[in-house]
Amino acid sequence: MRQRLYEVDLLRIIAAVAVVVFHYTFSAWMQGLTPVKFPLAGEFSRYGYLGVDLFFVISGFVVLLSAWGRTPQQFVVSRIVRLYPAFWVAVTLTAVVSVVSGKFAVSLFQYLANLTMFNAAANVENIDVVYWTLWAELRFYLVVFVMALIGLTQRRVLLVLWGWLALTGLMELGVLPGAADLLLQTTFSHYFIAGMALGLIYRFGMSWELAAILILSYANAVYRGIGFAADVAERYKTDFHQWVIVGVIWAIFMIMLLVALKATSTLGRPWFSVAGSLTYPLYLVHAHIGFVVLAWLGPKVAPYAGMKWVLVVGLIAVMGVLAYAIHALVERPVAPPLKRVLNRIARIPERPAGQQPAQGGAPVSR
Repeated sequence: MRQRLYEVDLLRIIAAVAVVVFHYTFSAWMQGLTPVKFPLAGEFSRYGYLGVDLFFVISGFVVLLSAWGRTPQQFVVSRIVRLYPAFWVAVTLTAVVSVVSGKFAVSLFQYLANLTMFNAAANVENIDVVYWTLWAELRFYLVVFVMALIGLTQRRVLLVLWGWLALTGLMELGVLPGAADLLLQTTFSHYFIAGMALGLIYRFGMSWELAAILILSYANAVYRGIGFAADVAERYKTDFHQWVIVGVIWAIFMIMLLVALKATSTLGRPWFSVAGSLTYPLYLVHAHIGFVVLAWLGPKVAPYAGMKWVLVVGLIAVMGVLAYAIHALVERPVAPPLKRVLNRIARIPERPAGQQPAQGGAPVSR
């Protein structure tokens, strides 16, 4: 039976809230989108973008496990059902708010291209800034799909991880052409690699190979993380402390290692799954819609001390309610019939009543 790791649900919502707080108390006013400023809180919340790094490790971990025991067709169907219904609603809401407010320009072609989730491949701009991570996820899913075609075994996954690490190193040394990074995505490959290694640890236990992969992945994560932080610092014309970047990345690896070693199993609570279910829709809708609200209400609350926190906390709460509405009114009711339709198209036989899917180890991420 497929076991749900409730502690992973908790980590997912923590990562999502970190990104939300980063956008509302640092990114928005640093970009001049609102007059409400958070200079003191921004010293801490500026590192919230690293929640995406945690997302990628979790994705590597749970997506590999969820693909285990599934056919390639089943894996594709599961990804479509998981990703697209909430995404279509989020893209539509964001486009409408952007156009009505006049804050962000959205063309009909851009909107339609975004609905495919492959708009980045055609160099069509995302409607919302956060959608760039979905393009990274889709390319990772392609890797898992190919492994599912070949057949998932411990040895084959290990070979893929070593190969991906080696190609990442060659890419960083300038040996490979730049076009290769479209698939290798070396800026974040170490997180997907580490996540899959952790998935193997969860399923088969620790080994010297997996420990070596984790150490090398962490080293590259620190190297690329410091470089990425420099780019973010340049974008916002500010500074980031390298020791904080290194420490947060270390914490991500250590916490996920404890999950993989099943040391956190007693900490999980079933209600964490409710919070985890809000992660994906919250991530999708919070950014540009939130920026519009901050730009609209910011001038009204700016003169009053303390009201800026009421605005931010209230906005986060509203986004949480919106995320729950998308989950309850779209994701849950749409998923079963959509899955049945896609299963018929892919000619996947229905599972007999009461039969459980093959061991997968964890819920899927995003």
